[in-house]
Amino acid sequence: MRNFLRAFRYLFTVHVAGLLLLSVIRLVLFIKGYSDMSGEGDPEAEPVTAFIRGVWFDNVVACYVLLVPLLAVFVASLFNYGNRNFFRAVNGWFIFFYTLLFLIGTADVPYFGYFFKHLNASIFNWMSYGGTTMSMMFSETSYYSFILLFFVLTFLFAFIVVKASKKAIYDKNCVPSIRQRSGIFIVSGVLIALCLFGIRGRMGYNPIKVSAAYYCSNPFLNQLGINPAFNLLRSTLEASKKENQYIRFWDEDKALAYAKKTLNVCNDDYKEEGFIRNVEARDTVMRPNIVLVFMESMSADFMFRYGNTENLTPFLDSLAGQSICFDSIFSAGIHTNHGVYATLYSFPAIMKRNAMKGAVIQNYAGLPTVLQKEGYRTMYFMTHESQYDNMNGFFRTNGYDEIYAQENYPADKVVNSFGVQDDYLFEYALPVLARTYEENIPFFATLMTVSNHPPYVIPPYFSPRSADTEKQIVEYADWSLRKFMYEASLQSWFNNTIFVFLADHGKLVGGVNSEMPLSYNHIPLMIYSPLFASPRSVKALGGQIDVAPTLLGMMGVEYTNRGMGVNLFEEERPCMFFTADDAIGCIDKSHFYIYRPAENQEWLYAIRGERLTDETALNPDALLRLKEYALSMLQSAEYLVSRNLTSDKQ
Repeated sequence: MRNFLRAFRYLFTVHVAGLLLLSVIRLVLFIKGYSDMSGEGDPEAEPVTAFIRGVWFDNVVACYVLLVPLLAVFVASLFNYGNRNFFRAVNGWFIFFYTLLFLIGTADVPYFGYFFKHLNASIFNWMSYGGTTMSMMFSETSYYSFILLFFVLTFLFAFIVVKASKKAIYDKNCVPSIRQRSGIFIVSGVLIALCLFGIRGRMGYNPIKVSAAYYCSNPFLNQLGINPAFNLLRSTLEASKKENQYIRFWDEDKALAYAKKTLNVCNDDYKEEGFIRNVEARDTVMRPNIVLVFMESMSADFMFRYGNTENLTPFLDSLAGQSICFDSIFSAGIHTNHGVYATLYSFPAIMKRNAMKGAVIQNYAGLPTVLQKEGYRTMYFMTHESQYDNMNGFFRTNGYDEIYAQENYPADKVVNSFGVQDDYLFEYALPVLARTYEENIPFFATLMTVSNHPPYVIPPYFSPRSADTEKQIVEYADWSLRKFMYEASLQSWFNNTIFVFLADHGKLVGGVNSEMPLSYNHIPLMIYSPLFASPRSVKALGGQIDVAPTLLGMMGVEYTNRGMGVNLFEEERPCMFFTADDAIGCIDKSHFYIYRPAENQEWLYAIRGERLTDETALNPDALLRLKEYALSMLQSAEYLVSRNLTSDKQ
């Protein structure tokens, strides 16, 4: 029995050490995210509660790791077989799994700081780009501290485990009697039952879920308690479930009928043929060149126009005053693939799914295909490798004639895992556009910047005003745009060109005031051209899915709109919907609705200037109205995409 008690002390020491070290990671996350503390008026918003719930979630994960060693010690104690090799094997088990936990936990801190959400199944979209991902991690100096933290925690844990095991090796002379074996059996049974209960996490019908971490009105504290490994595992299991391969948030027939009516779809056979809206040509059709610039992570909240006082984007603010500027535009999702896909092909992001990846590439009708049919040469310029996110195959399948990527650029211009910097991308594109113009061919050029994405590289020839790297890179991105537009203005094709500037998605800027910080999805959209007589501001609600029909409407071309976007000059959306991996948002002029389907949690905020006030329980009519709009649109998109009803090539 004495041997069993020594082994139990060893297991207890390891378990407690693991919980303490996991709490260190949570403390680092808390310190890093302290500026996101809001909702001071809520008396329940106490950080201590978040840490207590964090230990609760950590214990669930730790009990998963503990179960096998506990069973092994139980069997070893019955037969008095606990020699040095046995405990070396148990040590190896603990060190291996806690190394994974520390790796996930330390990687989660910068990920959370960037996306305001824990690691989830969407990260596996990056796994096929191992070299790029590793380069991104090791090229960004701000990540070095988290890499160091990982090694320190792993070494410290291994030291504690090995030291504790030395005191647990069984004395061969202490053979347990039958009565002692009975005691070992009973005690072990209780401990195993407690471990299984720890894995389940709670009493009641359902085991512990992420929603158990939510306890106050502060979005940061609500997420602080979630163990990132638990979140990653749960989201991966949810994503792999058969029922999650096809979303069913709303009654399908009702959703399709609702979307058909709302979007003014003209065909009654939409279930077989998809949504069809025939747009007639205007009397005068414009055939200007089109240059569409996706600005990486350029949240509207970086701009003075939308309240930022740090003068980070003087050029964009100036350009907004000279453009048709849409002030209430929202990105489809929070990843580049979402924004590019939605803007070009007018279909929304369906949660965390990357619609551009896959061995079988689906056909879409959209801005590139329409302009291609109109005789335009369509070109896509990216900074990184063309295989990233399957862009080369997807874009070539869906309307692009030419792809320019890292493979085309000089090796000495490649600065990090995402290729070249913004100003070189623009520098490279200008002569390509000039050659096309000289061939008397109108062009549609899409340029995707990347500099405002880690790892940040500030070129030595640029002098920022800010001291913070994350602000310096925004200044650099703005400076690159100014340089591009100046050099473009000297080109012979400039006066017959429409420039479209919008972000692929936003970024966390300032404080967090909801479960879906709007700075991630509220983005600038500016359409500038010497062809336009006067600039103006457009207050209409819209999204990236509306860019193509709005731009084609300005040009006056005839085409078939098979997507879910509208011409914002001719139709008015009552509200706009968008997603952020595992959450859905919908906003109108007065309210902001948030829904997390996996946890079946929802919130409704009243918009009062810059403040959001929780009205979840106070305004059920507004909540249902926004919910119906968002889920009907997403359900309809899922139906159309899953049945390949996205182009004329059925």
